[in-house]
Amino acid sequence: MPLHLKRLLLTGVVIVSLFLLLKHALTPDSFGQYGHYRGNSMGEIAALPIHFTGNKSCESCHDTIVTMKNEGYHSDLACEGCHGAGYLHIKNPKTEKLIKPNSREFCGKCHSINPARPEKAITQQNIKDHHPEDKCVKCHNPHQP
Repeated sequence: MPLHLKRLLLTGVVIVSLFLLLKHALTPDSFGQYGHYRGNSMGEIAALPIHFTGNKSCESCHDTIVTMKNEGYHSDLACEGCHGAGYLHIKNPKTEKLIKPNSREFCGKCHSINPARPEKAITQQNIKDHHPEDKCVKCHNPHQP
């Protein structure tokens, strides 16, 4: 066998060996426990603090607002999508207040004209021309638009 092929073969064996050694050293022990995932990640994620609590946690105190919202166009949206994470508010509702979005810019995130949005699904307005002197919530109740 020619010398250059021996060198090439030796180089290939060294590279593959280094790769396998690094793979073994860097792969966590729990990798592959649940398929192509790191098994310990599930416990680590479960141990993280909860920030978003879901609509069910709002219903216990705000049942009339939730009922009104569920009858309107925003029924598919989570309360925390507009009002922010509710975990602190649930722990201490008297001191921890949620966001009360009432700016035109906030409503415009979903309702300003955007050709990429389906018009039938989301009502779109030119927020610069549609009553620019008023806040949207003056005429539109976001819980029952």
